[in-house]
Amino acid sequence: MIRHIQSSIKERIRREQERGSFDAIASIAFVTLAESGQIDDVTAGEHAGQFEEWACFVSYTKGQVRRHGGRLYRCLQGHTSQADWAPGMAPSLWVSISDPADEWPPWSQPIGAHDAYMKSDKVSHTGKRWLSDLDCNIWEPGIFGWKEA
Repeated sequence: MIRHIQSSIKERIRREQERGSFDAIASIAFVTLAESGQIDDVTAGEHAGQFEEWACFVSYTKGQVRRHGGRLYRCLQGHTSQADWAPGMAPSLWVSISDPADEWPPWSQPIGAHDAYMKSDKVSHTGKRWLSDLDCNIWEPGIFGWKEA
């Protein structure tokens, strides 16, 4: 019996270790897709924690995305960062792509259950503001599952 419990615990630990590595792989893939433009900026902003924080004296390339001051920024041209070229201070080098404080962010098509909209989520779409009527809402506002605010 004890051997069975030990075997079960070892199996759970192995699965958790695998899960951790899969999470890291998924994070790398997500960032890579966002930086290549295959994931829209709204979706990237919903998962801002996946991106590294901007740092000084780092060589950045065009398209890279970094967090700074609570926002996400995309690098517009390759450069080596310095203190007075921080995102928000150097518009020729960085453009803001998300603002988590935006109460009515633009709607983006969910790509899976992990980023589907929940009941009462707020979005803007086609010049209007919308509230989700359901959990796990993948529908476009104006089609189904949303009410105009």
